[in-house]
Parts: sequence; structure tokens; C-alpha cells
Amino acid sequence: MGTDSSTRETTVTWSDPSEGLALLPTLDGIDYLRKIAAGDIPGAPIGSHMGMEIAEVGEGTVTFHCHPDESHYNPIGMVHGGLVCTLLDSVLGCAAQTTLPKGTGYTSIEIKVNYLRPVTKDSGPLVATGRVVKPGRRVIFSEGEVVDNKGKTVATASGSLLAFPLETK
Repeated sequence: MGTDSSTRETTVTWSDPSEGLALLPTLDGIDYLRKIAAGDIPGAPIGSHMGMEIAEVGEGTVTFHCHPDESHYNPIGMVHGGLVCTLLDSVLGCAAQTTLPKGTGYTSIEIKVNYLRPVTKDSGPLVATGRVVKPGRRVIFSEGEVVDNKGKTVATASGSLLAFPLETK
């Protein structure tokens, strides 16, 4: 593929995630996420790829901001639904993480996303909020939504997450 005046480029940078991961077993979930939000420990590298960061952390809830650009477009000139799904999966998971004691991790079991309107680079910043609707020691249920810069809901999701003890070395 040749380079011409319409070619665009983006650079993705991130911090080594091992610093934060080393602290993960020593902090409860809400404190871990608050340290990421404050910049005390590096965020997940996926945030750099997707243009998202943690904006707020509370008990059973998180809010992310996401800044879509043309590099997130699908072939029809809209932000790919995968970005929105990743954003929702992240807020559902992090909301669940706020309820977890130290030494506990989580993973998504399932997620259901409803796409309500198209997203473009001009839709951002997007605001995604996730909240726990049923906490649990093994399975946690969360729901969330993504709102564009005009306050319109662009997608909603519900999901379940599995909590498990982290392996210590």
C-alpha cells in the first residue's frame, strides 16, 4: 500500500504493565483502580490503543472517557463496534473490580451489547459508565452505557464476570 497525502498515522505508547501488576495482589480492587486513575500506577495498555482512560472510580461503579478517531473506523466510515464493545467490557469489568478484595482477579464470562446509534470521531469524547447490579464472591453482574458528547446513549451492555483468586509467585 503506497503512501499519499491522505495517509494518516498514529503512535501508541504505553508504560510497562508489570509495575501495576506487581501491586495488584496487594490492593483491593477499588484502591488499585483509584491508583490507576490518579496516575500512581500505569493503566492497562489497551487504554492507549483505544484512547480511553479511567475518569472516576466509586464503590461498584467506574466511568471511562474515550477519544475515538479515524484510526478506529470500519470500512463504512464509522467507529468500529469493537471499540465500543471493548469500552463497555472495560467498564463492566472495572466496576466489578471495585467490589473485589485484595488477591482477587476477574474475567468476563459474557457480554451483551446493544448498539443504538453510530459513532464517529466527532462523537467524542465518549463517556462510558459501568455499575455492578449484583455483586458476588464468584460471579458478578454489571451493566453499563456509552454516551456521546451530545448526551445521547450510543450503546448499552450487560455482562457477567467470574471472580477468582490471583496466583501469587
